[in-house]
Amino acid sequence: MTEASQKTRNGPGRPRKMAAESDEARKAQLMDNPSSEAKQGLERSFAVLDIIAARPCRVVDVMREMDLPWATAHRTVKKLEKAQFLMLNPETSRYEIGPRMWHIGSSYLANNKMLKAALSYLAQDRDIDGADIQVVERIGTYSVVIHAEKRQVQEISKAQYGYHIPLHAGSKGLVLLAYESEAFVSAYLERPLEQLTPQTITDPGKLRERLREIRAEGFAQTEGDVQLFTGSISAPVFGSNGTLLGCICFVYMKKLAAEPARMEELKQELLMMTHAVSIGLGWHPGQVS
Repeated sequence: MTEASQKTRNGPGRPRKMAAESDEARKAQLMDNPSSEAKQGLERSFAVLDIIAARPCRVVDVMREMDLPWATAHRTVKKLEKAQFLMLNPETSRYEIGPRMWHIGSSYLANNKMLKAALSYLAQDRDIDGADIQVVERIGTYSVVIHAEKRQVQEISKAQYGYHIPLHAGSKGLVLLAYESEAFVSAYLERPLEQLTPQTITDPGKLRERLREIRAEGFAQTEGDVQLFTGSISAPVFGSNGTLLGCICFVYMKKLAAEPARMEELKQELLMMTHAVSIGLGWHPGQVS
């Protein structure tokens, strides 16, 4: 090959060695500074997982909710399925959270200090009955049940481990929202608020008033705002620096509310449990951030 043809192949004044060095430098730069396209792809994958964690979806549902081209939504979902972060339910033709996400989540729960403290308390106290017991955390804009124990006869749907509802519904969500920062509460109340039943409060002004009452009383109690036939009572769990870690929730059949003495017993059992768990986590009474 002549010198002229060599220059033509590699570009004027760009010998092969310099071209190779330049390519290596460009690869190194890409490794150090991921492209905006790669970042967008990662953020898109996280958003898809959030959507499908909230409810099983088809690709077209993801496309519409995220306002994506169909090809982009399909490619993202398929990559997550291949990596086992998502799985397709053959009976519903909808994508659900996959086994790899469960593995990651179970690792989180295995090291969850609040959950460990609550389970230790429940192992020693078997007198609580008449209500299902939930250990709850805020994840994004939902209250999520990370542990549930059945302590009453009737079967209550939507009270199981893993179930999640918007923060403005149910006593657990309201407690978690009440102890959040003002900035978080303001941003949350600007969102469209879903009305699960006619009893669900969706007016931002009324919700703010309710949150102030909850902070003053130290617990929340609601009836019929998640399911018309159930009620619940929740109280916060705090950590060593006074920050909110989550809450404990007792879910009961609504008819139990007609027994004031039994409801007072449940409230006292709840407050005793949340105080004991919080103290076990290093909290001191009166310490709230």
